[in-house]
Amino acid sequence: MFMEKRIIRNNGIAVAVIQSDEQIIIDTQSALDLIATIDYNDDCHRVAINKDAIIEDFFRLSSGIAGEILQKFVTYSKKIAIIGDFSKYTSKPLRDFIYECNQGNSIFFVPDEQTAINKLTSVV
Repeated sequence: MFMEKRIIRNNGIAVAVIQSDEQIIIDTQSALDLIATIDYNDDCHRVAINKDAIIEDFFRLSSGIAGEILQKFVTYSKKIAIIGDFSKYTSKPLRDFIYECNQGNSIFFVPDEQTAINKLTSVV
């Protein structure tokens, strides 16, 4: 398993950038564990994570897992950017969901790390 966590500071705001080739977020509890770890260990309230580190069912909205996980980030006032290529997903509900998230200021689906950092640090 390969997992790398870096803390990037931009505009005085810390972002935990997580790159993993193994799934880290597989359910609500693992999302809460990640939130607690970056908060406690790194005093960080924003996370950028590659999409391969998230269970594939997350991207099947009917599973309900995306809503449950993202609600935890919102509840605990954390911001998240999921980095990856989402073009393989053809589900209209998922595409609409991604679009709506990207219009807000807490949850982003972005193509690369730099975009994730920019989004997460330009929002107060």
